[in-house]
Amino acid sequence: MPEQSSTPLVLDPAASDHHAEHQALRDRGPATRVDLLGLTVWSVTDPTLLRQLLTSTQVSKDGRAHWPAYADTVSTWPLALWIAVESMFTAYGGDHRRLRRMVAPALSARRVQDLCPTVETIVTTLLDDLEARPAGESVDLREHFAYPLPIAVLGRLMGIADSQLRGFRNVVDGVFDTTATTVQAAENTASLYKALDDLIAAKRAEPADDMTSLLIAARDHEGDGGGFTDGELRDTLLLMISAGYETTVNVIDQAVTALLTDPEQLSHLRAGRATWDDVVEETLRHEPALKHLPLRYALTDIALPDGRTIPRGEAILASYAAANRHPDWHGPTADRFDVTRLNKDHLAFGHGVHFCLGAPLARMEVATALRLLFTRFPDIELAVPAGELRTLPTAIGNGHRTLPVRPRRTTGEPAR
Repeated sequence: MPEQSSTPLVLDPAASDHHAEHQALRDRGPATRVDLLGLTVWSVTDPTLLRQLLTSTQVSKDGRAHWPAYADTVSTWPLALWIAVESMFTAYGGDHRRLRRMVAPALSARRVQDLCPTVETIVTTLLDDLEARPAGESVDLREHFAYPLPIAVLGRLMGIADSQLRGFRNVVDGVFDTTATTVQAAENTASLYKALDDLIAAKRAEPADDMTSLLIAARDHEGDGGGFTDGELRDTLLLMISAGYETTVNVIDQAVTALLTDPEQLSHLRAGRATWDDVVEETLRHEPALKHLPLRYALTDIALPDGRTIPRGEAILASYAAANRHPDWHGPTADRFDVTRLNKDHLAFGHGVHFCLGAPLARMEVATALRLLFTRFPDIELAVPAGELRTLPTAIGNGHRTLPVRPRRTTGEPAR
């Protein structure tokens, strides 16, 4: 029987041992009360229950409208930005449909397909830079490969100049930092909004064929009340940047780590028993880019399978990483990375109406990056023992602080 306790489990802001923490969450039942940076919420780890809640009209993402504790929380909680933004990320019902309808064309299948050659060019340039380094030299693959790729793609997609990208990276990193104080988080938010306001002003003055200009046009040209408000426009740009950057970095990081720590998985690829798409999906299941995603709110009392109840008005935390490895979903081997696994289903991109619009782009970027990396450097290896890799100090993001490798190009057979 699951361990049930009335005392909330305190989540480690630095996530120093997140796998053990996720097991502890599962041990406490399908949902359990946790302390997330001083806020008591319900962490949901049972995949069946989580999918039900993610599609239920009785669960909202609009804290302003549906969370009694919103006003008292938003001014003091370090993760206030995650609940205070005005975009489809925090919208419910008709507002969510309106906002998603305006964003969807910017991430259409055609636009993603058109970006494929651009992504290949960016990856090839990054690999050229790695190859130009002295033979045998260790390089941080996260810093010099996983980071620059999505940043450059976002720059092309959103029309952000290269000179501005570094500033966006710094402030978006702060959004995922769960060790920051309330004051530090507020200062980072102010810097982030200043950068977004500057971007909007520049694109309004000189529009182009990019996502930012497209969203501004939706704000300025829809006069029937169906367009963005100023706040929604700014926060939608924030969502596009933050969702398309840090998350992609983490998936590349985790995929490379998994392959370099288990040679059997690379042998499956080289023998044709698995594809790069298999690697992407298994990585998303095994080590999703986000461990937890704040927050949702119960619009009515929600009965849990074990007889308990999430009371109306309380907050819910979608604990994707713990759900993805639930033994009821993926059996006794749920903790093992296996590219040949038949069922690689996961919740890494969410579920239901809030499923990530950028999922096709992220999948394409990661698959392209991995394919070209292991083709160019078939004998790439970790430069430190796997046990020395240190995870990012955050309860939300899921990656490593650094990923030291030696990008050796020797006589190995390239992965196909």
